[in-house]
Amino acid sequence: MPPTDPRGAGPHMFDLIVRSRRAVLPDGERPLVVAVRDGVIAALLPYEAEAAAAETVDLGEVCLLPGLVDSHVHVNEPGRTHWEGFATVTRAAAAGGVTTIVDMPLNSLPPTVDVPALAAKRAAAAGQCAVDVAFWGGAIPGNAGELRPLHEAGVRGFKCFLSPSGVEEFPPLDADGLRAAMRAVAAFGGLVVVHAEDPALLTDPAGPTYAQFLDSRPGEAERRAVERVIAAARETGARAHILHVSSASCLEPLEAARREGVPVSAETCPHYLTITAEQVRGPEFKCCPPIRDAGNRDRLWEGLAAGVLSCVVSDHSPSTADLKVPDFAAAWGGVSSLQVGLPAVWTEARARGHGLDRVTGWMSRGPAALAGLPAKGRLAVGADADLVAFDDTAEFTVEAGALRHRNPLTPYHGRTLTGVVQATWLRGRPVTDAEPPFGALL
Repeated sequence: MPPTDPRGAGPHMFDLIVRSRRAVLPDGERPLVVAVRDGVIAALLPYEAEAAAAETVDLGEVCLLPGLVDSHVHVNEPGRTHWEGFATVTRAAAAGGVTTIVDMPLNSLPPTVDVPALAAKRAAAAGQCAVDVAFWGGAIPGNAGELRPLHEAGVRGFKCFLSPSGVEEFPPLDADGLRAAMRAVAAFGGLVVVHAEDPALLTDPAGPTYAQFLDSRPGEAERRAVERVIAAARETGARAHILHVSSASCLEPLEAARREGVPVSAETCPHYLTITAEQVRGPEFKCCPPIRDAGNRDRLWEGLAAGVLSCVVSDHSPSTADLKVPDFAAAWGGVSSLQVGLPAVWTEARARGHGLDRVTGWMSRGPAALAGLPAKGRLAVGADADLVAFDDTAEFTVEAGALRHRNPLTPYHGRTLTGVVQATWLRGRPVTDAEPPFGALL
């Protein structure tokens, strides 16, 4: 039997030891040894502690982060694998320090709106995933009876739209449909995650420019839809989460709901925090809801700092290049950014005085808690040994064609960012191109 002494006399005590003088914990950075056994963090020891392991890595001044959890990723497989697929998206995730993704239920064929569709999604993913993958189910008109079976089959919650989704096989819920879905989900303690834009306030763009597209999706459409979700959560008791908040006008009702104790949370995305409408150049910047002005971006950062927004996730929503036509009214809406989300957010966060402890709260712990993944997103004994070596001072310029997701499109092309992922471990094993994928389906 191996010894229980963490100094490791005798046979190897641990499978892996990673040392860093800058391990990032919720309360800041400290020198630390993370000791791994059987894929799990078995001990957190002082940096100088003697301990034996089959492999030891000393990062020195390079930061050690918990693996990021991205709870908003559109994989699109099966059915639209030419847009994105599990093999490519999970390689991009690992390269960006993301060790767990949660796949959105639409854009694949079939959409994940019943148990057979979930089985098809899991079959498509099997054996392809370089990181761990969990799944959202979908709430659409007429499938309220499918929600409990999907919950029992393992989905993390239920995505719905209040405005058209862009694909006909995933229609939106009206006000009555939203309440019906939330009542059904409340009965088993589930979660509804909502694309919140009021269709009554959305219009067709008056022309092809970004300004005209932006005018067609005003911030008030988001705010009014958020207020509708809050009212439904108050009425039904269901937990709700607002996806990809782009308009700072949503912060006031969200903060009021939080004070009242209504179970509603919210997220935003790197592109809303790091890009402004004034910087939009082409259709690779188009997304719904849209990127807004610089003042709005500043207020979103204030909402993050105050805790009104609890997660920063990619909403990685790729398409083929032919769908990103120059006309903003006609171009497919979706930003591809999974691999560069961490450096994009860190570049802006450090300029605003935030540390990596805050960033990992928004990009690791927050999404893990949202998706009900307690073993993910933290450096803690008993958590999965999902680890990231991150050089927080190195700079690089984004080259779209060098990114690992399937189609070489991103609004970050040509942008210089700070922070480079040097290595990623999934449950204590390094994720490299030399290794076949070993991600689990959660």
